[in-house]
Amino acid sequence: MTRQPLRLAILEAERTLAAAGIDSPRVDAELLAAHVVGVDRGRLLLQPLVDPPVVEELRQLVERRAAREPLQHLLGTAVLGPVTVAVGPGVFTPRPETELLLEWGLHAIAGIPSPLVVDLCTGSAALALGVAACRPDAVVHAVEADSVALTWAQRNISAHVNGGGTPVTLHAADVRWTDLLVELESHVDLVLCNPPYVPDGTPLPPEVAGWDPPDAVYGGPDGLEIIRAVIAGSAGLLRYGGCLAIEHDDTHGEIVPALLRRRRVLTDVEEHHDLAGRPRFATARRRGAGAS
Repeated sequence: MTRQPLRLAILEAERTLAAAGIDSPRVDAELLAAHVVGVDRGRLLLQPLVDPPVVEELRQLVERRAAREPLQHLLGTAVLGPVTVAVGPGVFTPRPETELLLEWGLHAIAGIPSPLVVDLCTGSAALALGVAACRPDAVVHAVEADSVALTWAQRNISAHVNGGGTPVTLHAADVRWTDLLVELESHVDLVLCNPPYVPDGTPLPPEVAGWDPPDAVYGGPDGLEIIRAVIAGSAGLLRYGGCLAIEHDDTHGEIVPALLRRRRVLTDVEEHHDLAGRPRFATARRRGAGAS
């Protein structure tokens, strides 16, 4: 069996992906090659020759990616900040821009010992696990309504704990419930949420439209159905001085902060942009006792 240059296989993969309209054909080709070979992307140069079955496996994965199957599904994992979570059909794939939400939340609880944190609409549990990984002293709760997503979340939480991480409590619950987490009422230091927020009917890239669960993407006619429920529920969960951060659609840069300001118990409302300068998430703080 004649071994073949991996470099040429990657070049061919890049050409195929570029022709299919993939935004980052070289990166995707190298990540798929690294996945097939079983090394980190940075060590591909140390694998100059590979066996023909490796080239064939790469070719098959590239064909699937060219058909717009998400890269994360092909790899079986997605990265959010310090954590890598398993993803696949039936669960929302975490996006890099959500790392900004995580970073903000971690900064908000930086000076709080053993903070109580709630991740609403957790999906794969990536945000909850990101907090748990960075703050092992935190008490973290994650909430998800969809049964398939709950399976992925439990899988990722179990892997985190089996790897020596601190536990995360997973709740099968809907953020629209009026009695959501009543046992935590007025005690939570931080609520994080990356909810379904795309307005119904909005055209989406094939990787989203064909693979992410619609209920994890669309948020009603204006995209705000779940966000409204999250704001209402969070106002009751937060302690005095507790913080809230909600990711939203880039068309919501004015309306979500306005919704937060309508709640008299919330203050210090701010809008935050992603690295491309688009409105991406809004934050607020629970007023202190006696504040007006």
